[in-house]
Amino acid sequence: MLKMDVVYKSNILFVRCKGALTRKSTYKITNYLIPVLKKHKVKYVSFNMKEVNKLDEQGIDAILNIKCTLKKHRGIIYLCEVMEYFKSSLKRLHTKVLPNEEAVLKLCEV
Repeated sequence: MLKMDVVYKSNILFVRCKGALTRKSTYKITNYLIPVLKKHKVKYVSFNMKEVNKLDEQGIDAILNIKCTLKKHRGIIYLCEVMEYFKSSLKRLHTKVLPNEEAVLKLCEV
């Protein structure tokens, strides 16, 4: 089961995930998060994966969906606090991985 905590602060949408990002839970991203990104034309997303304990191909595809949606508005997704054993599977996303959310704030010059 996936739980998402979503906070909009300083022009950045902070998404903190907890649980399994798998085929059974990616509907939350597709049905809830993607429409918010489209409606409000969000440019920056910080996707915190500190408490994600399981990740499969559909979970990676869901993150790729976020990235593609943001690209339409010239936005960027940043992955934060990614566990070491997920880093190799996330390389195909070509997304910047940062140590924490504070680094995202500094990078976006807020």
